[in-house]
Amino acid sequence: MYRETEKERRARIRRAKDELILTLEQMGYPPEFGRTVADQLGHELAVRRMISYLRQVKPGNIELIVDEMLSIISDRDAWIRKKQVQYYNAKYNEFLYYGLDTEED
Repeated sequence: MYRETEKERRARIRRAKDELILTLEQMGYPPEFGRTVADQLGHELAVRRMISYLRQVKPGNIELIVDEMLSIISDRDAWIRKKQVQYYNAKYNEFLYYGLDTEED
């Protein structure tokens, strides 16, 4: 099975961010705004989601773009919290089932 290297992963994220910056430039916004949005989103899937939003909705002002960016960040943070809760819930259930790992001789 092929496993992506860290260098390849960074290049893929950089390409996604560059695509977002270019998309915003084509909409008439300065590249600095595009870089800021891309940096705030951070992850490739979030950046791709924003690109999709921009191409489909074609928002007419900066406020709508920033609102969507904040919504995407909020969704990502909620997903991370959900995964953390699931992990710790599984650990807690494991503790309830198996108890403490103590040896009594």
